[in-house]
Amino acid sequence: MTSKIKVDNINKVSDDSNIIKKCGTTTTIGSGASNPIVVDGSAVTLGRCGGTVALASGATQTGFGRTGTVDWQTSSIKTATFTAANGEGYFANTSGGAFVMNLPAGTAGNIVSVVDYTNTFQTNNLTITPNGSQKIGGIASSFVASTEGQSLTLVYVDDIEGWKSVQDSTTAATGNPNLIATGGTITTSGDYKIHTFSGPGTFTVANASTTAANNIVSYLVLAGGGGSPGGGFGGGGAGGFREYKGPADSYTASPLNGNPCGTAVTLTAQAYPITVGGGGTAGIAPGSPNPNNGGVGNPSTFSTITSTGGGAGKNNSSSIPISTGGSGGGGSRDSSAGGTGNTPPVTPPQGNNGGTGIFAAPQYGAGGGGGAGGTGSNGTSSAGGSGGNGTTSSINGSPAARAGGGGGGTYGGASGGAGGPGGGGDQQNNGQAETGGGAGGSVGAGGVGYAGGGGVVILRYKFQ
Repeated sequence: MTSKIKVDNINKVSDDSNIIKKCGTTTTIGSGASNPIVVDGSAVTLGRCGGTVALASGATQTGFGRTGTVDWQTSSIKTATFTAANGEGYFANTSGGAFVMNLPAGTAGNIVSVVDYTNTFQTNNLTITPNGSQKIGGIASSFVASTEGQSLTLVYVDDIEGWKSVQDSTTAATGNPNLIATGGTITTSGDYKIHTFSGPGTFTVANASTTAANNIVSYLVLAGGGGSPGGGFGGGGAGGFREYKGPADSYTASPLNGNPCGTAVTLTAQAYPITVGGGGTAGIAPGSPNPNNGGVGNPSTFSTITSTGGGAGKNNSSSIPISTGGSGGGGSRDSSAGGTGNTPPVTPPQGNNGGTGIFAAPQYGAGGGGGAGGTGSNGTSSAGGSGGNGTTSSINGSPAARAGGGGGGTYGGASGGAGGPGGGGDQQNNGQAETGGGAGGSVGAGGVGYAGGGGVVILRYKFQ
């Protein structure tokens, strides 16, 4: 049978202090800081396979040598001239001015590191000075760190070369402080990115800017324009036009810029569904099967912003109401009023009223559709009313007019009204695509009308 000695503690005879003490799951070897433990042998193994040997917090080690790393002094950011110590790494903050890091007296194997804490070495340098007549890279002179974000690790090799750089990074790895987003067709204009949506999509913000003002996006949300009926009746109204120029932006906005009285949208890291309204359909003239006005335009949306589709041109059927919308459709040639624009009302207004038609020989002119920049003109006895003017914005980097009203039709064979600048259809023409332009009215008694132009959503923000 194998012999065993079982004890909980082993104590010294002289003062009864512990040499080995078992307390719960912890076994302590030694009897205090002033009593070193010496383990002698050709091989000494600490720990077990799969276990961990830990150095107590606050303890130091000797005799194991360095591994080519430094202990980073995160609790002592350097802001003025100092002397480095072997085995330490430093964060140098030169934002307040240039200063000097003095190297210690080097012996073979010494190591020191330093990094640009605020990425300001390019404007306020850090000078690294060797001790006495020692060298840096074989030259007995100081080294000037002058690159943004630079970090250096120096090892003392010998008295011939002195301190040698074993690592020199000149690229500052930082988080992106600017807004980052995807979606739509992306173009740039200077420091700004522009996302254009001509159809439905998603605007996804992956990273918000660290500058609050740069998260207030510039936007143009334009709905589809209204269609027109056949039979020489009213022009379609333009789609609702809503624009907001962000406080950090610099392009030339339209007179309908909603900053500061409109609605700002502050972007955060999330997905924003985009809806782009199509133009209203062509209508069918009275006397045809199922007569109707042209179709109203469809709304466009971004975040909390909704622009209303343009009102349809009016025919002379008393059972079909006057068509309101972003801009109102033109009145029919039976003297009916045009539709009311800016419906529902927003600030600044998203559009204007359509013009009134007139029942007067020989031409019986219908009213022009309203535009973002003006009301549709009234019809006359010799011509249809012109469509209301659109409005011009440079949100996508160059000036472009949008949201013109469609020209009114006529009954007696004379010219219909001209479309409003900004995509409004002339007589017997559709509204232009991606302008929200209203459809032009037809000329004559029969047939079908014309379709409104589709809308667009444009978003713009500072990306660098």
